[in-house]
Amino acid sequence: MFAFLKPKPATPRINPSDAIAQVKAGTLTLIDVREASELHQTGKARGALHVPLSQIAEASNPASGHFNRKLSPKKPVALYCASGARSDRAAKLMAANGFAEIYNLGSLQDWKLSGGQITR
Repeated sequence: MFAFLKPKPATPRINPSDAIAQVKAGTLTLIDVREASELHQTGKARGALHVPLSQIAEASNPASGHFNRKLSPKKPVALYCASGARSDRAAKLMAANGFAEIYNLGSLQDWKLSGGQITR
């Protein structure tokens, strides 16, 4: 009766080591949803697209005039931010736009601790 009060389940997590291997193989799109100022301070994961959370709804909507052509609703996606909270919100927005296989990597630190390379 009050299903609208239940929180939506969190986005499934992906093991950072698995994400690193899949990004390297080209079978997973990795997206950094942090703001540009954060990237300038810490860099980003090698191979990641930068699409800030504030732009993810339009960038992941194929009907939008701002759709990012590097994204495909048919390809698995993993998102990360500084803590995993923004990437979870971004995943929900992408799911609403037809992306079916979406994972939350968590943070850039998770990527680094698993041996993922950083680019500046």
